[in-house]
Amino acid sequence: MENNQEQIQEIRKAYDHSEVEDRIYQRWMKKGYFHAEPDPSKKPYSIVMPPPNITGQLHMGHGLDNTLQDSIVRFRRMQGYETLWMPGTDHASIATEVKIVEQMKKEEGLTKEDIGREEFLKRAWKWKEEYGGRIVAQLKKLGSSCDWERERFTMDEGCNRAVKHMFVSLYNKGLIYKGNRIINWCPKCKTTLSDVEVNYEDQPSHLWNIRYDLEDGTGAVVVATTRPETMLGDTGVAVNPEDERYKDMVGKNCILPIMNRVIPIVADDYVEMDFGTGAVKMTPAHDPNDFEVAQRHNLEIIRVLDDEGRVNENGGKYCGMDRDVAREKIVEELREMGNLVSIEDYSHNVGKCYRCGTIIEPIISAQWFVSMKSLSKPAIEAVRDGRIRFVPDRYAKTYFNWMENIRDWCISRQLWWGHRIPVYYCKDCGKMVVSENDIFKCPDCGGEMYQDEDVLDTWFSSGLWPFSTMGWPEQTEELKYFYPTDVLVTGYDIIFFWVARMIVFGMEAMGEIPFKYVNIHGIVRDDQGRKMSKSLGNGIDPLKVIEEYGADSLRFSLAQGTSPGNDMRFYDSKVKAAGNFANKIWNASRFVAMNIKDNAISEDIEKLDLDISDKWILSRLNTVISEVTDNLERFELGLACSKIYDFIWSEYCDWYIEMTKPRLYEGTEDEKATALSVLVYVLKQALKMLHPIMPFITEEIYVEMLHAGESIMISKWPEPVEGFSFVKEESAMEEVMNIVRSIRNIRSQMNVPPSRKAKIYIATRDRENLEAAGDYIAKLAYGSEVEFHDSDFREPEGCAAAITTNSSSYIPLGELIDISKEIERLSKELASLKGEVERANGKLQNERFVSKAPEKVVQEERDKLAKYTDMLKATEERLHYMEGLI
Repeated sequence: MENNQEQIQEIRKAYDHSEVEDRIYQRWMKKGYFHAEPDPSKKPYSIVMPPPNITGQLHMGHGLDNTLQDSIVRFRRMQGYETLWMPGTDHASIATEVKIVEQMKKEEGLTKEDIGREEFLKRAWKWKEEYGGRIVAQLKKLGSSCDWERERFTMDEGCNRAVKHMFVSLYNKGLIYKGNRIINWCPKCKTTLSDVEVNYEDQPSHLWNIRYDLEDGTGAVVVATTRPETMLGDTGVAVNPEDERYKDMVGKNCILPIMNRVIPIVADDYVEMDFGTGAVKMTPAHDPNDFEVAQRHNLEIIRVLDDEGRVNENGGKYCGMDRDVAREKIVEELREMGNLVSIEDYSHNVGKCYRCGTIIEPIISAQWFVSMKSLSKPAIEAVRDGRIRFVPDRYAKTYFNWMENIRDWCISRQLWWGHRIPVYYCKDCGKMVVSENDIFKCPDCGGEMYQDEDVLDTWFSSGLWPFSTMGWPEQTEELKYFYPTDVLVTGYDIIFFWVARMIVFGMEAMGEIPFKYVNIHGIVRDDQGRKMSKSLGNGIDPLKVIEEYGADSLRFSLAQGTSPGNDMRFYDSKVKAAGNFANKIWNASRFVAMNIKDNAISEDIEKLDLDISDKWILSRLNTVISEVTDNLERFELGLACSKIYDFIWSEYCDWYIEMTKPRLYEGTEDEKATALSVLVYVLKQALKMLHPIMPFITEEIYVEMLHAGESIMISKWPEPVEGFSFVKEESAMEEVMNIVRSIRNIRSQMNVPPSRKAKIYIATRDRENLEAAGDYIAKLAYGSEVEFHDSDFREPEGCAAAITTNSSSYIPLGELIDISKEIERLSKELASLKGEVERANGKLQNERFVSKAPEKVVQEERDKLAKYTDMLKATEERLHYMEGLI
């Protein structure tokens, strides 16, 4: 170790994140610590980053997601795995195209049609180059230790090749087809949306009851609808075959009002008898259920709304009207005709575009679909048999519910930015060719070929992400070594969008699961529990938080507040508290480094002459290492953070460092060396445990202050040491700390300053072990001396008493004590202890608690009852004694 005086003097008094973080990150990058290569001598561990959109800026969701991933990656890297964290960004078809279109309109007054597809794509790639790297730079600010040398983009050459290969493969198996189906159409974005891209909101509206007269003049049928404007495309009326009201009408025809079209009345089980009048108008071109009924009964399909949500030429005199305006006019005309029977208030779910919020329009359209039924079966089984595990496992139910009721996936989008569908058509003979390679000449007639205008749904390429990023369809060394990946860290909001599709494609393309665990986290809400949004103005910029408090403070506050699957609230106070924690660690480390100077430090701790405090801290370190390792392996970062925090702040800083000071300042050279050696050893292990969550400050202390190695991130993860298990000493020190706290509380209540020392008598059942810590009790509890006795000791008169689990401590403060105050204090303590005994008794007498709670929890409650009962008895005796002195 380098420990010369000049270096010691250079240790800064305060930690300055702004001076440290960029410098350290650049060093990590330069050294290539984030890079991974297939290494047969090491076990692989891999994670693929959920690729953020190139339109995106870092928000708190990214902050949480990437803090969790980076913590896992750094932990596994230190455990000795060859660890790959594959980064990349997503082209985000709709979001990016909308941004560019808006920019063109605002700055130049142009539409994409004005400049044509080729020029538009040039602009899109330029936009990607200009803005696409922004979020990558922001992720680096957070400390993300991704393998940036392998950074991918969902539209890069390799990913594009993988997309084409997958499309052609599925098509050749009959799993991709083109068909006329009802699809979700956004009139504003002018593209199709998959079912999961539609957000449903309950919205107040009306139910219009309209009379359709029978063709034979014998009566009429009244239909109920929430969309009167689509009646222009009605081609039938449906009733339930069991509905007695309409038995005689089935098979007859009725007249469609306004359009005067003759349409049939059919019977179909789809119709609910108790909805409205029990008779439903059929508009097959604008409702998926009506479309299915039309297929069964050979009803005509007439589309009456165009791509912009206006009535088309099939709507007669309403042609060209916006759908909302047409609704008002049609209702007005029905009223004038006498065909509007009634209007009822009615609330129902309305589908809206997930991107822009426009009400979607179901329309009949020729689109490309993936047949999902057969593909979903292996994906369902992979989760059901445990090859893939959701954490927490309750999200498996969400997954199963979606997958077992899955519909065919519409994958074509009417956009220009994205993976263009690899299908080619002959202009002369109409021949269709599906190919991974560009086709210019028709293989049948030699005519000119043109490519399908549509692009693929963004989630198609994202679904290939775990293996396309590693070179698939080529069987690369990376793919063989790092696939399947180990864990996917993501939010619960994209289980359908992304997680399910990756599992489907992984099973289909690789014959293997894409990841072993799906670690689901919640969303970051504001301090009032609201979702962060532009409309509420409650979004918090992580970069501003990093600028003020540092990346470590932000990361620790996010990790500490999370638990798998649950939402968390963001509090500024928690970030400040994490900053205080960083300062506490810095100051403690600085104290240790300043005391090392030229002293010899031993690495062989087991051979040192350890005292009780050394054994206690080493034993506690063992326990914390075991628990934190277990927590991280279970993705319980919040619990790991709390344990590390408590160990460093309380046990190491507040207790152990204070206990070493007498040896450091007044001890022999051997005693000083032992204390320093243990101080340094425990600090290094604690820093290693903290490193995955707070990487920057731990690196700065480890390398620049302690000179402990090249980098903490490539050091070995701590493991429990068998020789450091000191059960008796650990128990004794816990009692010592309880004694010190109790005596300090008494002195504080009586306003006795630390400078006024008094003799301390301790009656205990654990005399031998406590006597070894007598000097610590004297120093920390401000005693002039400590005298130990067996538990039956009768203390001198005029003493204040501190009752702990295994001991009773007495302080003869003499004139310093106010006996009446002591009686008052004991009375309060007695009332508190009675309350605890009653509470514990109540729980243990509750049969439901005893039978339902885990045995461990019940036993803990029994132990508490025994402890509080003993303390209550001792306090009662003490109060009785003090009252006798008055």
